[in-house]
Amino acid sequence: MAELIGKNGTWTFDGDVVRIVPGHEKDVARLRSALGEVAVPLEALTGVAFEAGKKAKNGAGRIRLRLRVGADPLLQACDGRLSDEADPYQLDVPVERGGVAEYFADEVRDALSVARIPAEPTDRYLIAPPPVPISATGNDGTASFDGDTVRLEWGWLADGKKRTAGNRTWSLAALESVEWRPAVGMDWGWIRFRVRGDAGIVSPNPRLDPNCLALWGTKKESGNSAVLAAAIVGRMPHPNASPETPALAAPAAPAAASDHDALLRRLRELGDLHRDGILTDEEFATAKQAVLKQM
Repeated sequence: MAELIGKNGTWTFDGDVVRIVPGHEKDVARLRSALGEVAVPLEALTGVAFEAGKKAKNGAGRIRLRLRVGADPLLQACDGRLSDEADPYQLDVPVERGGVAEYFADEVRDALSVARIPAEPTDRYLIAPPPVPISATGNDGTASFDGDTVRLEWGWLADGKKRTAGNRTWSLAALESVEWRPAVGMDWGWIRFRVRGDAGIVSPNPRLDPNCLALWGTKKESGNSAVLAAAIVGRMPHPNASPETPALAAPAAPAAASDHDALLRRLRELGDLHRDGILTDEEFATAKQAVLKQM
C-alpha cells in the first residue's frame, strides 16, 4: 500500500485502485470537498506524472493522474474547464514529501506496465458518478437531481422570462446533454440542460434561458454545480457507447440493508458538508429531505 499526503488531500494505492480523499483545510477547493472520496481503478488510467518542487523557493511539487478519455463523468461534464486547484486528479506535494511522491508514481507506473491498460478512449464510465441526491445553488435558483429526475427551481433573482416559464422538471431520459461552464472573472457561468426534441434555448445568455442555471462570481457556486453536472452525466448513456453498453461498470446491486447503511452514510456526509460550510442551509435541507424520502 502506497500513501501520499499532500496539501489538498491524501492519495492511497493498493495495486488496483488509487483512492483520493480531499483535505479539510479551508483553502481546499470547494469542488474537491463537494466531490468527496473518489476511487480510480487502474483500468481508468493511462499514466501518472510528478513534477518536483524547488527547495530554494520552498515550492510544492505536483503529482497528476492521467485518465483515459471518457473514463470519468466529472471530466466529461467539465470538458477541460477545471482549474488546477479544483482538479481532483492533481495533488500538491510539499518539498519534503517529494521522495514519497516519486515512489507513489513509480508504483502506479509499474502496475500499469504489468496490467497493460489500453490508452484508447473508453465506451463506459470507469469511475462512479457522485452520489445522489445532490443539489447546487446558482445565482438565480437551485438545481437538484435524485437519480431519476432533474429539477430547476427559480429564486427571487431569476429573470422574468424564467419565472414566466416556471420551475422546470425533466426525467433523466428526456435529457440529451448537460453543459457546464464555470464563472470566470466577469463572465457568467452556467449549467445548461439540453432537452430532447426541445429547442429550449431562448437566448445564449444563461440569465434568460429557462433551461439554464446561471452561475456568477463564486467558486462556491461553480464547484458544487460541477459535481451536480457529473452526477447527471454519469447516469446518462456514455457518448462512446453502443446501445448494449452499460453507462457505468457498476457492481451488483447491494442488499436492502446495505442500501439503508449507504443512505445513513450519505446523511452523515451531508451533515459534515453543512457543518464545514460546503453546503448552504437550503442545499442541506433539500438534499437531506431527498435522502429521507428513500429510507
